[in-house]
Amino acid sequence: VLSVNLYGQENLLKPFEDCNIKGSITLYDYAAKKWISSDINDSHFGTLPASTFKIINTLIALETNVIPDENAIIKWPGTTDTIKYGYRPDIYHDMSMKEAFKLSAGWVYVELAKQINKDQYKRFLTKAHYGNADVSIDDPDFWNFGKLAISPANQIEILIGVYEETLPFSKRSFAVLKEMMKEEETDDYTLRAKTGWTRYNGKDTGWWIGYVEKKDGVYFFATRLIKDRTTQNPDFGKCRKEITKAILNQMGVLK
Repeated sequence: VLSVNLYGQENLLKPFEDCNIKGSITLYDYAAKKWISSDINDSHFGTLPASTFKIINTLIALETNVIPDENAIIKWPGTTDTIKYGYRPDIYHDMSMKEAFKLSAGWVYVELAKQINKDQYKRFLTKAHYGNADVSIDDPDFWNFGKLAISPANQIEILIGVYEETLPFSKRSFAVLKEMMKEEETDDYTLRAKTGWTRYNGKDTGWWIGYVEKKDGVYFFATRLIKDRTTQNPDFGKCRKEITKAILNQMGVLK
């Protein structure tokens, strides 16, 4: 476990102020073994992971043979809860795992979760040291609703386990996941990441987590935004990435 006293608190608040949103970014420079945080307390505060859970959920679905690979097609069940998830007709069709990850199609992972029992989830999450591993809610979508909680610092520990392939999953599962996580690839870097957004208990909780691989090292990030649902902010969704990229640019990671 990575110690809190390795954190350096940097003034990284301007991008949050520009977006008029409260939140934090936690970063880890793998080569330097250096943690950086805009808010150390928030880095260690756990909340629902929302769709960032698709990272470990993909590994669990592969490991339990619920899906064979990223090209597996999941059948559209014909209905979804548009009150909980919002109305997204662009994702209401049969879909490959690869597409479901990219579009963050929640219904696909809910369908998978119906085939993975809670004991299996509990076992994998406990072995991976994923948050509080609380999957007790009587709902297959326990990552958007319920008591499961993970902190930004712990998100990065999980991502390090993905990068190093030290989490309790097979090499093949990691290879499939890493390909699915690839969001940007340039001559200078490869960025692998996942967004998340849940509307629960009167709060919007938005995430963007991932890591940037460069010739000179690997840089991990976990950005989390939280606001009351009654507070209007039409930029909430896009601010997750905008804030993160502004800070990564500020630190010279995306150059």
